Amino acid sequence: MNTNSPARLIERFAEHVIVLEGWRRAFLAIATGALSAFALAPYHGFPILLITMPVLIWLMDGAVPDSDRTGALAGLRKLVPAFKIGWLFGFGYFLAGFWWVGLAFLVEAEDFAFLLPFAVVALPAGLAIFWGLAMVLAKLVWSDSWFRIVGFAASLTLLEWVRGTALTGLPWNVPGYAAMPTPLLMQTASLIGLYGVTLLTLFVAAAPAVMGPISGKAGQSRSRYLILANAGAIALAHIGFGMIRLAGADSAYVDGVKLRIVQPALDQKEKWDSSREAQIMERYFELSNANKGPQEASIGAFTHVIWPESAFPFILSQRGDQLANIARLLPPNTNLITGAMRLEEAANADEQPKVFNSLYVLNGDGETMVARDKVRLLPFGEFLPFQNLLEELGFQQLTRLRGGFFAGSRRAVVDIPGTPAFLPLICYEIIFSGALRGPQDASAPQPRWIVNLTNDAWFGMTAGPYQHAHQAQLRAVEEGLPVIRAANNGISFVSDAYGRIEERLALGQRGVVDAALPVALPHTYFSHMGNMPILVFICLLLVSLLGLNRISTQRM
Repeated sequence: MNTNSPARLIERFAEHVIVLEGWRRAFLAIATGALSAFALAPYHGFPILLITMPVLIWLMDGAVPDSDRTGALAGLRKLVPAFKIGWLFGFGYFLAGFWWVGLAFLVEAEDFAFLLPFAVVALPAGLAIFWGLAMVLAKLVWSDSWFRIVGFAASLTLLEWVRGTALTGLPWNVPGYAAMPTPLLMQTASLIGLYGVTLLTLFVAAAPAVMGPISGKAGQSRSRYLILANAGAIALAHIGFGMIRLAGADSAYVDGVKLRIVQPALDQKEKWDSSREAQIMERYFELSNANKGPQEASIGAFTHVIWPESAFPFILSQRGDQLANIARLLPPNTNLITGAMRLEEAANADEQPKVFNSLYVLNGDGETMVARDKVRLLPFGEFLPFQNLLEELGFQQLTRLRGGFFAGSRRAVVDIPGTPAFLPLICYEIIFSGALRGPQDASAPQPRWIVNLTNDAWFGMTAGPYQHAHQAQLRAVEEGLPVIRAANNGISFVSDAYGRIEERLALGQRGVVDAALPVALPHTYFSHMGNMPILVFICLLLVSLLGLNRISTQRM
């Protein structure tokens, strides 16, 4: 082999990575993990993973115990280096992908700035545990062949699903998003969902690792090119399916439904300032009634006006004056869909009332037609784990609500006259792939669109709001439902059921989005089957790899 050929240069680099030790090894793991985050929104640099994932594989190739100790804990000790590599890589990945969370603690810095280290460092450190455990699982099925790449992809995908499910779950920045920056590249999710695409993404991204020295052993040099060809075929199939599906996509709309989405772009500090109530409501009213031309001259041109999450600095049901103002704003045939806090009085005098983060639908008379409560609450934003204990110690969540918000009991569709039934999702509820609808009443109508009310003003002009919007966009493809997103200060948009953004407002932009409602598609395969098929496949894959390893060991 030519010593200066690209293949030989890659192999020599891999050899150097495998033998790294100490701080150099740790630094490379953290640095490549951090670099991997730039494959996600808003950068969408997927080719980065073709470098960083092979480096992770080669670091794992060198993840061997420092000694050949024997005994009851010998097997466990052999897994510690793999956990370290996975944790360090994951720490870098989540640190670079989540640093913007810290800005939320600076909105009221005098009270919350001391929590900044927790947000910026402890959160990535905790999430990285899942990547450490993923590499432990991968090490159990590790081999000197290309099979280790399959085991790596399967193990990390499985633990990413666990990360998005365990405790309250936080499925943010799952690696599969890197392979779906545009609607063309999102369509595969209609079949296998986010985690199915993640499995394929990790395999394709890690495939260049076969150019390393282990896969270059005698009898395996040919297989490296076969694996690269298979990875290329998967990538082409991913692109091709998107082209075919979009080629047959219609642009049809629901008759008689015209939407106006309001993005007020309120600064987070003023949003909850009760002394600015008049100015806040005036902004909502002005935008809702904005004149954008002959066909959109006023609020009367729209059947539904949509305001974002927690639009009011007060409990709406307690303010008859503001409900009257809203009634004067709304024409008889226009409904308002808005986020608002909902108060439920306590049954006993010694109990505190319950406050919910809710979605309201008000009719032209300012009357509440429907209220739906948020089911998945954001830890440390809307509630504290061990709420009473931490409050006694002086801690409080960012919303400052004594006792925290309460979660709704179950998610239910909203079925009102004049529009197909819709699924209400508040803020980050929309990031839970395969878990949006929850248990549904069989007699209830099926949702035909998704309304996502959110507020990303906490995170300023950072990557966070772009990541949030990108994840909401993908849910449209998975579920086959258009997504209508109203953000206080984020990215408001109308997406059809193929994930194509028809209208949008940019981050930080004040204004309205006027659009028709795209029609829903028939059930996608993923919306019908969910994550179960891919999870079963991954488990069978890992069991098979474990069996192959045992057979190979017995023959040695």
